[in-house]
Amino acid sequence: MAPGAGETGSVTSQIFPSDVQQTLDLVGIFVFALSGGLLAVRKNMDIFGICVLAEVTALGGGVMRDLVIGATPVAAFSNLGYFSTPLAAGLVVFFLHPQVERINRSVQTLDALGLGLFCVTGTAKAHDYGLGSVASVALGMVTAAGGGVMRDVLAQDIPSLLRWDREIYAVPALIGSAGTAVLIAADHLTAATGTTAALTAFLLRMFALKFGWRAPRAWHRNGSRTSEE
Repeated sequence: MAPGAGETGSVTSQIFPSDVQQTLDLVGIFVFALSGGLLAVRKNMDIFGICVLAEVTALGGGVMRDLVIGATPVAAFSNLGYFSTPLAAGLVVFFLHPQVERINRSVQTLDALGLGLFCVTGTAKAHDYGLGSVASVALGMVTAAGGGVMRDVLAQDIPSLLRWDREIYAVPALIGSAGTAVLIAADHLTAATGTTAALTAFLLRMFALKFGWRAPRAWHRNGSRTSEE
C-alpha cells in the first residue's frame, strides 16, 4: 500500500535509503496487488474488476492514511510507479492466474513481508505529520491492512481480518506499529530497529499461517465460546 517515502515531513519516515525504500515499497505493492487480483478472479470479475481490486488492495491503506494526515496529493497518485505497479500485477493475474495460484504460499510470504514493512513506514509517516503515538499506531495498521479491507468490501465479502476462521492479520500489523511507535518515542528508530519491528510483524503473520493462530471469539457467561453461525 502506498507508503510515504520521499514526501514532505521530517526524516523519521525515511527509515531506509530512498532507493532501497522505493524498491521495497514497489515489491510490497506488487504482491498486495496480486492478492487483490486473485480474489477478483475467484469472484469471476473481468479485467477491469481485476485491475480495480489490485489497485485498491495495494494502495487503499496508504490512501486512507494520507487523507487522514493531510499528505496530499497522496503518494498513490503523485508517484507513477505506485499507481502503475498494481496495474502490472493485475495483468499478470489476468493472463497467468493459474500459475500465480500455484505459488500462493510464496505470495502469502511476500504479503507478510509487505505487511511488516508498511506497518512500520505508515506509523513513522503518521508521526512525521504530527500525530501522537496512539493515532500513529492506528494509521500504521491501516496502511498495512486497510487495502485488504477495501478489497473484501468491494468483493462483497466480510473483511478477512474480521473473520474468526482466518489467521490473524491485523494483530501482527498492530504489534509492528506499536513497536515502531515505542522506537520513535525513545528516539531509536533506525534502519536496523525499523527492520526488527517489520520482521516481528512478518514472523507473527507467518506463525499464524503455519499454526492457524486466530483471535479469540466472544465468550458466553458460562465460559464457553459462542457457536459459529
